[in-house]
Amino acid sequence: MPKLVTLQADSGVDDILEVMGRDGAVIIEGLLDEASQERFLAETEPYMAATRCGFDDFTGRSTTRTGALVARSPTCRDMILHPTVLSCAKQFLQPYCLRVQLHLSQIIRLQPGQGAQMIHRDRWAWGKYLTGIEPQFNTIWALTDFTEENGATQVVPGSVDWPDDRRAAPEEICQAVMKAGSVLLYTGSVFHGGGENRSDGDRIGVNLTYSLAWLRQEENQFLSCPPEIAKDVPEELQDLLGYTVGSYALGYYTPPLPPGLGPECVGPEYAVGRTKSGEGLGDAEILQAVKAS
Repeated sequence: MPKLVTLQADSGVDDILEVMGRDGAVIIEGLLDEASQERFLAETEPYMAATRCGFDDFTGRSTTRTGALVARSPTCRDMILHPTVLSCAKQFLQPYCLRVQLHLSQIIRLQPGQGAQMIHRDRWAWGKYLTGIEPQFNTIWALTDFTEENGATQVVPGSVDWPDDRRAAPEEICQAVMKAGSVLLYTGSVFHGGGENRSDGDRIGVNLTYSLAWLRQEENQFLSCPPEIAKDVPEELQDLLGYTVGSYALGYYTPPLPPGLGPECVGPEYAVGRTKSGEGLGDAEILQAVKAS
């Protein structure tokens, strides 16, 4: 039976990515302190309590999935911007893009009786059209202990290069057993799935995912965190939400104002009160990067 590597919270980015490159996943222990865990749960519990369970086997008929976490949880904003995690995501995705974005923010709560999820790849969000690149970098933050009994995430270490139609044998699958406050980092290509909750308590994890900024996000961040809310979050988080161009000419818009009362072709920064890109398709930094690539 394989086992995931567990590293400490002070581990370096290169050490973390070395394990991920080999296994496709790694656990980082103790990355979120107890006070932050309690604060996050206090901020989001009313939304979790009001969330209905899934309507099919994949989303989980005894599983709730609660989103819009940037708008709902100040603590989640800090989790998304965690220096170690964000540095890993950027370095991991850097070969395929100029910028990364927040792909998904979701609390996944497996309730007692939830069966094991189908083993899959998260990159299948874009179908099976992308080849030769890694489109995303995923995290699951444990807000409760993840145990074999309560549905700790199933992972198939070393499956990153498998064909899409290969099925994992039981002896190739392990579980991401970890304490609350730990984080599972995994690639978009590694086979994995939610575990079976055979316990009498909930298993709560926070799925925060980063992807290439030139791909469409799974969670539409412009609707989950519209400009009137996004204008008050840190600039770096605004960029991750998509309030910046994804490359030189990806994502600009023209405010639909009366003639002469607004600019033409501005970056999404304009919607949150920033003028970083000025008027035009993109900023000088991005243009230079495009020319150099």
